[in-house]
Amino acid sequence: MRTRPTLSWTPAEDLPPGTTDLAPVARALGAGKVLVLSGAGISTESGIPDYRGEGGSLSRHTPMTFQEFTAGAQARRRYWARSHLGWRTFGRARPNAGHRAVAAFGRHGLLSGVITQNVDGLHQHAGSEGVVELHGSLDRVVCLTCGAFSPRRELARRLQAANAGFAPVAAGINPDGDADLTDDQVGDFRVVPCTVCGGILKPDVVFFGEAVPPGRVEHCRELVREAASLLVLGSSLTVMSGLRFVRQAAQAGKPVLIVNRDPTRGDRHAFTRVALPLGSALTAVAGQLGIPLEDGRRAG
Repeated sequence: MRTRPTLSWTPAEDLPPGTTDLAPVARALGAGKVLVLSGAGISTESGIPDYRGEGGSLSRHTPMTFQEFTAGAQARRRYWARSHLGWRTFGRARPNAGHRAVAAFGRHGLLSGVITQNVDGLHQHAGSEGVVELHGSLDRVVCLTCGAFSPRRELARRLQAANAGFAPVAAGINPDGDADLTDDQVGDFRVVPCTVCGGILKPDVVFFGEAVPPGRVEHCRELVREAASLLVLGSSLTVMSGLRFVRQAAQAGKPVLIVNRDPTRGDRHAFTRVALPLGSALTAVAGQLGIPLEDGRRAG
């Protein structure tokens, strides 16, 4: 039986209410050396739902855990059937105003780095460089047996050939690119092996229940040490993979600023939390700073 990962968070204290004042965010960016930490909330305006916000996928969907994926062939069949179908939609998602604003801040030298908890690659598609993908990327596939990497588009072609006519109608798409399908819809979907050794293929993402590689964590910690401030965009900070960097920044006396419509687990460490939609909020900040948009027009 699938068990739901422990991903919920209930405030144990009264948290300050969110504000609509973007001035602190603009000041921090204007001072430069801002490290961005983004979560699923920055991609909702691109049509990819988040996990915990209003209508979040955790209300209807239990993400695949690493332990379940590695434990049995049936779990992997279910995962790859759902992920193969979801990839058709997920792979067509395009950057929104929030991603474009982050890229513009980077081009104008205001950022010291970008860490994302997302696996959608939309920051890079918007033009951000040097993005640290904390949880990996759905664009890549790794063999659990020999460690070989391959492009997701190559696997998509192989799965399509092995499952001609597979086109069920999904109830929805989740932040991890997983389509909502019933077991009947999954049916006898065929999973393909690694072309190098015949081993088990897995998306190059950190599943729930799987640890972020230690070297990647230390690289992010170094980015926090080098930054003047930390700007959290669209993350509830429920899980420790992102919250630890907020705690690190706060303990070092660096300002933590959060733009997220709902309260977060990091609010008590933050200088401010702006409760506004990310796309319009970051576009407004770009306008206040006189940052041109990608097409040459000015924001705001």
